Amino acid sequence: MKLGGVHTLVLDEADEMLNMGFIEDINSILENVPSERQTLLFSATMPGPIRRIADNYMKNPQEVRIKAKEMTVENIDQYFVKSQEREKFDILTRLLNVQRPELAIIFGRTKRRVDEVAQALNLRGYLAEGIHGDLTQAKRLSVLRQFKENKIDILVATDVAARGLDISGVTHVYNFDIPQDPESYVHRIGRTGRAGKSGIAVTFVTPREMPYLRIVEETTKKQMTPLRPPSEDEALAGQQKLAVAHLKELVEKNELNDYRILAEEMLQDNEAVDLVAAALKSLTREPDDTPVKITEEKPLPYRGGNRGGGRGGNYKGRSGGNRSGGYNRDSNRRRDGRRPSGSGNRSRNR
Repeated sequence: MKLGGVHTLVLDEADEMLNMGFIEDINSILENVPSERQTLLFSATMPGPIRRIADNYMKNPQEVRIKAKEMTVENIDQYFVKSQEREKFDILTRLLNVQRPELAIIFGRTKRRVDEVAQALNLRGYLAEGIHGDLTQAKRLSVLRQFKENKIDILVATDVAARGLDISGVTHVYNFDIPQDPESYVHRIGRTGRAGKSGIAVTFVTPREMPYLRIVEETTKKQMTPLRPPSEDEALAGQQKLAVAHLKELVEKNELNDYRILAEEMLQDNEAVDLVAAALKSLTREPDDTPVKITEEKPLPYRGGNRGGGRGGNYKGRSGGNRSGGYNRDSNRRRDGRRPSGSGNRSRNR
């Protein structure tokens, strides 16, 4: 590409570009555009390598910061569910039945996870689609359009959909896997609670991953509330309550002219209570044990602290450099932002 005509350069999600291992490519591009230009750099965080880009390639830049207290939205109720990996999906479906989200986004750590969860949800009777980096742009746009138009109720996504995704009306965000860095958590839950509306975020955490929960809480300056998973009976009761409300709504709309004739015919041979019960049963999503395949993911790497005991292990805060019981943004990265040889390409599974 001939870059001699570039007069404005925008580097968006700079921290994520660094996290995905593109620092060398970024430097290569910046070295080949004209020195006289306007440069805009956006980043959720400002790690050292990103600061060096600003120092090396920007002239007297002005820095604009979002206040730390706005790191997480106050009108989002944040919960966590402590569960074993193999229990996650059944707990998720029971939560969906009890909480009854209007529109929900479920975040998974890998593309395989997204595909399997979306397929499993559809097998259990939910309207779900997955979105991740392997999909064509046309397919991604098609899925997002269906979600915006309420043709699907649940969007299952990797972090590729967490940033820059602006969809109104999302009432619930479920982190099926706790994210690998706390900033991603903020971006994920920010898909709900928009335009002054309230939202709910639920994060699944395995016992071994509990120290990571503390790191997220330190970043957002807000403790998550433990959430007891609903039982099958509670999930069924939630669905029955929804069926009753739906049936009442249809009666109140009073658009039943053609159906009254059929109802009168059925009442000649059946009890009214039985007919209403049958209608409610048809509207209720009862517990479903249809076999599904959800491959167990390895927990995030253990880095000290209290292994599953208490809320968050021995994480001692951000000062002092090393996070005891925590994790760095990328455990395979040197301090200068470069990957050691043989570390692999992390971006393959985003």
